[in-house]
Amino acid sequence: MGPVTTDTPRSAPPAPGSPRPASAALLLGAARLNMRQYGMLVALGLIVVLFQIWTGGVLLKPNNVTNLVLQNSYILVLAIGMMIVIIAGHIDLSVGSLAAFVSAACAVMMVEHHVPWVLALVVALVIGAAAGAWQGFWIAYVGIPSFIVTLAGMLLFRGGTQILLGSRSLGPFPEGFQEISTGYLPALGPDTNYHNPTVLLGLALIAVVVVQEVRSRRRQRAYDLDVLPRSLFVAKCVAMAAAVLAFTMTLASYRGVPVVLLLLAALLIGLGFVMRNAVVGRHVYALGGNQAAAKLSGVKDKRVTFRVFVTMGVLAALAGVVFAARLNAGTPNAGVNFELEAIAASFIGGASMSGGVGTVFGAVIGGLVLGVLNNGMSLVGIGTDYQQVIKGLVLLAAVGFDVYNKRKVGS
Repeated sequence: MGPVTTDTPRSAPPAPGSPRPASAALLLGAARLNMRQYGMLVALGLIVVLFQIWTGGVLLKPNNVTNLVLQNSYILVLAIGMMIVIIAGHIDLSVGSLAAFVSAACAVMMVEHHVPWVLALVVALVIGAAAGAWQGFWIAYVGIPSFIVTLAGMLLFRGGTQILLGSRSLGPFPEGFQEISTGYLPALGPDTNYHNPTVLLGLALIAVVVVQEVRSRRRQRAYDLDVLPRSLFVAKCVAMAAAVLAFTMTLASYRGVPVVLLLLAALLIGLGFVMRNAVVGRHVYALGGNQAAAKLSGVKDKRVTFRVFVTMGVLAALAGVVFAARLNAGTPNAGVNFELEAIAASFIGGASMSGGVGTVFGAVIGGLVLGVLNNGMSLVGIGTDYQQVIKGLVLLAAVGFDVYNKRKVGS
């Protein structure tokens, strides 16, 4: 699914007999309109090309692409939730500690008390929802700033993790639980040198993406909104289909689609639809854009804020489960700096400090930018100290680009 642009009223048609604007001017206007939306997507492509050349083709080898997805899956889950929180005009500093607490709780349940892994998974998500509701109550109904509440939550959940585990690590976990993060779709059908279910899923995704783009264009035209010129729209659809096909065939030539990638796809589609089309999603945007105006328009701001933090709590718990399943153990140092990675991914992916701006798809793009940077720099032997410097500069550049765009719009 492609990211959604902010609707902009179409300019009035030219008077009869007056010359129409040149196609170059139309393309330039379309480029300016979509610069914020596609700028980081283009940057991701350039980073991939750079490291593909720099690593001698290692970056895009099937096993490394799969490893890239597995390594960054829990950060992408957190980034999706963090993007929604930032859109609503808040911040959550507790997600890394909450993920660690949930992973520790899962370890205690499965290893020490022999709880079935399915029940442990359900309990973990309930713990996340309860933690999100706890923080959402203080933020939404008591009025304490989210920075303070989630900072307190960070300390609380980190302490809870230490209480549960002390200085020990607990593992291993049942095989079914490990499959959440390390499993793949089973192979089916004849031997074609490719993973057949992955190929079918990729073709279906291409069809869905193209149909969605065509429907979105028709809907915008029906409301007399600006759309991309036909040639640029076709080029966009072809590029998206080619990217999905290349990614699909890369996965299909190795072991197929990881289970965690299906989980990420479900979150991307489901929460993307909610934020784009559902009433509650539009209320989140309205609340983050202008809280006073949203309240005057009938938006129940306290209820919306509460739901946002419950959602973030569930996603933090899910990220903790994915991380624990990948590590195959609960450790007291889990989740360190996860919140910083999620916040960085959100801002790189197009979130705004003032709230009201961003997409779920953008959060995934931001997370992938960080993931490719980490993986590529490790492959070429750049030390972790320099990696931190480079990632900091990328984050600064992304926020600076947001400020520049706002000034251009204002002028």
